[in-house]
Amino acid sequence: MSRPSIWSALAGLEFTVRYVQVGEWRTRVLETGTGEPLVLMHGTGGHIEAYSHNLVPLSQHFRVIAYEYPGHGWTTHTTRDLELPDYVAHLDGLLDALDVERAHLSGESLGGWLALKYAAAHPERVGRVLLNTPGGTMATPEVMERIRSLSQAAADDPSHERIKARLEWLMADPSSVTEELVDIRRTIYARPGFADSMRHLLCLQDPEIRARNLVTDAELAAVVGPAMVVWTSDDPSGPAAAGMAMADKMPDARFEVIKDAGHWPQWEQHEVFNALAIDFLTGKRD
Repeated sequence: MSRPSIWSALAGLEFTVRYVQVGEWRTRVLETGTGEPLVLMHGTGGHIEAYSHNLVPLSQHFRVIAYEYPGHGWTTHTTRDLELPDYVAHLDGLLDALDVERAHLSGESLGGWLALKYAAAHPERVGRVLLNTPGGTMATPEVMERIRSLSQAAADDPSHERIKARLEWLMADPSSVTEELVDIRRTIYARPGFADSMRHLLCLQDPEIRARNLVTDAELAAVVGPAMVVWTSDDPSGPAAAGMAMADKMPDARFEVIKDAGHWPQWEQHEVFNALAIDFLTGKRD
């Protein structure tokens, strides 16, 4: 089955990609659409292209802002370990730089972890919170080691095979990993200095470091705005019960499952995710 390309998904969309200086970080940012701001946040080792199949529908309702964290994508590499307070401070600075007083947050994996931490620390700046297989509440040794080994191997040797193996871990159907997606990630991971940057990003897979960064029950209780936790039926990072427990601990949260999807919704499920996201973020489905 052929998969639509990124450029096919973006056909007809007016958007900008630029760099915004946030402290020491030259941050790659994509913006499109008008309306209330909606910030899209990718997972560990990710980049803004991960949201290509979400931008057109979301931009019809929101000013969509997708960006790359310190050490990730085409944003400045990191030469030190980055923990959740670093990501929270960077997001806060980015919103300031973009003159955004308040935004909805949509985060996948590490992005969901960050969204939770940010919403708990800065509730006055956050509207609705959409979490797609979020991290931050689990510390499963075998999963952490798998993420670390696959990610660092792909950064140390950004060959087609190693990049493809890292991406296939994210998908329920390995055939969903297109050559285009492999090529994009290979280009990013082959940048001089990226392998060392990745080593610092993966500090969160260290049990001791992870333990001090986990989302606490008090932080979940502090996410006062409407929230939705979306899990997938074949997520290798953990069971749907973990997402249900997160939703139960937030004051105003709901839980949804996307079937036949891995840690990332495959392109066939993006339509399902987009519909859920729009209904929730616009308040049609509370």
